[in-house]
Amino acid sequence: MKAPQAKTVVIWTVVWFNLIFLALPTVIVIVASFTAGNIIQFPPEGLSLRWYASLVETDSYSDAFLRSLYVAAICTLISLPIGTLAAIALARYRLRMATAIQLYLLLPFTIPLIVSGLGMMLVFGQIRILGQLWPVGIATCVINIPFMIWAVASAVNSLDVDLENAAANCGAPPLLTFLTVTMPAVMPGVITGGLLMFILAFNEFIVSLMLVDARIVTLPVLVYNSIRSVITPDLAAIAVVYIVVALATIWVLDRLVGLEIFLKSK
Repeated sequence: MKAPQAKTVVIWTVVWFNLIFLALPTVIVIVASFTAGNIIQFPPEGLSLRWYASLVETDSYSDAFLRSLYVAAICTLISLPIGTLAAIALARYRLRMATAIQLYLLLPFTIPLIVSGLGMMLVFGQIRILGQLWPVGIATCVINIPFMIWAVASAVNSLDVDLENAAANCGAPPLLTFLTVTMPAVMPGVITGGLLMFILAFNEFIVSLMLVDARIVTLPVLVYNSIRSVITPDLAAIAVVYIVVALATIWVLDRLVGLEIFLKSK
């Protein structure tokens, strides 16, 4: 076997191994969620939709799902204007605290989420909003806003400045230039960042665990509490719900922006 052929074989072997390794747990969970038995097992003991029906019929699951959607919606609505304006400012203007802001954007990768959750728990407790649901949306926005800024900043960096200068030369005031030239040009980044913020907030566990109580648990916290007692097939069905939400987000992203643009923004 020649060297180029051997290199190709090695590369594709590694690629397929990684694909199978990443996809296999998802496939197993999906198949196990259709079991007719009372415990999670693979292969499943018969096929049934009973556990999906149990999710719909159980108020705790449906309520927790709606709470997670509520938290994700708050996080997304707050992050859209803040992240967009911050990204444009960082990309276009020389800010005195630009270095400090850049360091802040690295915090999600350097500070454990449990530390952020503990700090927010103390702050929210001091201002007497701990135990409510809407502050969880603010908390998830705070810890994930760098992803929104990065997504929009990528679109801002690819925007031709001459387009804005041309609008200004035609007599358009700064606000009109921003609304008719800048925003349409960076909208793919805004949509990408918004969807990313939504899915991150919907899946957030550690911070949610530290900021909610037993009355207003989100879906990830409810799953964690259930696993601590007994693992039943309805938890596999919940995992499939997460997979469906992720696929739906990717589909919306592809329809509105295009996955090629999204991947280039990374």
